[in-house]
Amino acid sequence: MRAPTLALLLPLLCLCRVSFCQYSSDQCSWRGSGLTHEGHARDVEQVYLRCSQGSLDWLYPTGAIIVNLRPNTVSPAFARLSVCIKPSTNSRGTNIYLDLNGKLRLLLREEQQTLGKVQCFNIQEGALFIEAVAHLDISRRITSFQYELVNGRLGPDGHSLDGPCQPCSNPAMLLAVCTSDFVARGSIKKVEQEEEHSSVTVEISHLYRQKTKVFVSGGVRVRSWNGHIKMPLQCGVKSGEGEFLFTGTVRFGEAWMGCAPRYKDFLKLYHEAQQQGTNPCHMDTD
Repeated sequence: MRAPTLALLLPLLCLCRVSFCQYSSDQCSWRGSGLTHEGHARDVEQVYLRCSQGSLDWLYPTGAIIVNLRPNTVSPAFARLSVCIKPSTNSRGTNIYLDLNGKLRLLLREEQQTLGKVQCFNIQEGALFIEAVAHLDISRRITSFQYELVNGRLGPDGHSLDGPCQPCSNPAMLLAVCTSDFVARGSIKKVEQEEEHSSVTVEISHLYRQKTKVFVSGGVRVRSWNGHIKMPLQCGVKSGEGEFLFTGTVRFGEAWMGCAPRYKDFLKLYHEAQQQGTNPCHMDTD
């Protein structure tokens, strides 16, 4: 039997090295170990993630990895995509940079990651370059974060740059019913000013849709839901009487307010658009 030639062995060796280093990966999340870089501290591995949300866990980081975040499809709205990452509060062992054509810009230092604060940037600002910080003991070092791709221009703190405190136009209100992560009718019970945002406590009488369970049922016999919706602190939101139609986005399991007209005003607008045939989608208003 002929011995395998070097030309046949080389691809197999390369495949084994990649498989060993990137030992758990899919289109959305990646989990790897820096121990495979031991003795190769200058190694840089490429990681490709192609989902709208997922996670990364890098155990015992050594060397560096480049994380390329891309949606499954490229559309004209690609330039308006923002990437948000939320480090775990026990994330440590690396500094995180943005890498644009070889030029690095610091995004998060090792000690900043433990705060668990959301950090956002435009997808065209580059890939994530995650570099291990030299430590004598790497046994307790794990870099871990969740990520989400968000349609729209966001500031570093995750707040919209498209006039987050401006009242929605009539077309925007109608479109919000079709495209929001949650749509609910209810009332404002309390507004609390927290360190970086306002938290609006709401009671929901009619839940049309929610992407994740940001509103919790009040019980089998009580047809109502309760929850909290966040808003930028600078918007100065206050409690108001009557019913509102709450719409918005869900980021890392938290609801953020979008358009929130008074329900009676929305109902009038919706019926007028219905008569004119200009509604972008149907909504049960009974």
